[in-house]
Amino acid sequence: MTAGTTAGPVLRRPGNRLERRAVGYWTVRAAAAWLLLLGAQGLWSLFGPDGHGTLRQAALAATAVAGAAHTLVMPSWRYRVHRWEAAPEALYTQTGWLVEERRIAPVSRIQTVDTARGPLEQLFGLTNVTVTTASAAGPLVIQGLGHTAAMELAASLTQRAQLAKDDAT
Repeated sequence: MTAGTTAGPVLRRPGNRLERRAVGYWTVRAAAAWLLLLGAQGLWSLFGPDGHGTLRQAALAATAVAGAAHTLVMPSWRYRVHRWEAAPEALYTQTGWLVEERRIAPVSRIQTVDTARGPLEQLFGLTNVTVTTASAAGPLVIQGLGHTAAMELAASLTQRAQLAKDDAT
């Protein structure tokens, strides 16, 4: 660092967890996807062409074990990893469950702030916040915020980005 320059935001572990209801949401989504796959495999096993019945049953059993393990482990694991924090100078996120990713978006680089919630997220009272920046890495997405917290975050980030002196490019 040269004289006269100031240090910008430092990449660090964000301080806020997601809404605990996100675990239930991720569990229901994972279970639904695995049950759909199991149903298709079950129909294939029952009504598929003759031969290889043992192989189809083994594949069905393997899918059931993988689906159960994924549905039981992934939601809690993601909850422990996913974090976010809106500091005065930047938005910090940490995501992933197999591969963790930490990202930082200086407030001066924020271009848009969006919220989204599908029907299942509405049922769980959750909302996602997507922050688009002038980064080639793409937007920062915070999934699993409580609706009120998400709306407050979106409003706060939008206001701070408008007050920033840089041009977000």
